[in-house]
Amino acid sequence: MSPRFRTRLSCARFHDRYCDSARPVDSPGDSMNTLFMHCRPGFEGEVCSEIAEHAARLNVSGYAKAKTGSACAEFVCTEEDGAQRLMHGQRFAELIFPRQWARGVFIDLPETDRISVILAHMREFPTCGSLWLEMVDTNDGKELSNFCKKFEVHLRKALLNAGKLVDDPSKPRLLLTFKSGREVFMGLAESNNSAMWPMGIPRLKFPRDAPSRSTLKLEEAWHHFIPRDQWDERLHGDMTGVDLGAAPGGWTWQLVNRGMLVTAIDNGPMAESLMDTGLVQHLMADGFTFVPKQPVDWMVCDIVEKPARNAALLETWIGEGHCREAVVNLKLPMKQRYAEVKRLLERIEEGFKARGIRVEIGCKQLYHDREEVTCHLRRLVDVKKSKGR
Repeated sequence: MSPRFRTRLSCARFHDRYCDSARPVDSPGDSMNTLFMHCRPGFEGEVCSEIAEHAARLNVSGYAKAKTGSACAEFVCTEEDGAQRLMHGQRFAELIFPRQWARGVFIDLPETDRISVILAHMREFPTCGSLWLEMVDTNDGKELSNFCKKFEVHLRKALLNAGKLVDDPSKPRLLLTFKSGREVFMGLAESNNSAMWPMGIPRLKFPRDAPSRSTLKLEEAWHHFIPRDQWDERLHGDMTGVDLGAAPGGWTWQLVNRGMLVTAIDNGPMAESLMDTGLVQHLMADGFTFVPKQPVDWMVCDIVEKPARNAALLETWIGEGHCREAVVNLKLPMKQRYAEVKRLLERIEEGFKARGIRVEIGCKQLYHDREEVTCHLRRLVDVKKSKGR
């Protein structure tokens, strides 16, 4: 079992003790000892449990706190370099529930001349390579969107003039998360170890001819799990795919849009526009029992079912060689959601280890996910074996 899936802490016990409460501890002053994380509203407890487990693995002492529905959580470190050690020891891409993170401090702002206050605090910050202004994903947070757009123009100019902002991706990114016009979290994150988009929210355009909005889930999954410069190699027109539970065809549309030949499995009707492409074969069959006659490149599945059943599809399709890559959504239970996801990922990992099969496993609650997470598996080729063939 890999360390990233080991349980060092009872997630349920942690959630009961610390979420929705701020445990008083000695604060190291204004040092950047707080890790601030964005998330989907209602999943603050899962973020607390997940980050506390990784902190324990890295021997970073502290406590997590969050308010239900706030769309954010914090891990307050008891050591001044704790947040930095936590970020340097953990790959952001491997976190499941946080959408974005940054290490830093909260500061109060006056009603006027906010820029001067921010510049004063920037004396303790390094020169940054980029600037993002963010707000939490709540109704109150969204009301700050126009303010942030206008304020960013003036702040960017001031930071450039002060020599605290340059165009250099090798330098840390300055992330300012506004809780209100009077309070902001000033934080840092490495551009190669944080979200690809501000607040972790992708700006994807809904395709006009796609049959359902669920199509954006699969597109976002590809952005998250597959480097953009590998799309032409791993998502091209000579490939084949299977969409389990396809109707009306939101995920099938993405495969067809990449030029793939797709077998759509569902007892419901498919969109006529997809069938007219000539790239889709619609079979009325059970997605949990269907087996392709020939191996395919991709299997995708967004069936609403217990997460254990969908996780078993990943094991079967990759393990039996029915496909090389797969994206499957796992619908989450009402309680113990992080614990359940972790249990299923451990089971998948141990199953492939027992088979002697090397795989890449990724799991993320994407922006377009709701009460679910998205899993991506890729079967890896053993270089030594392939050379010997």
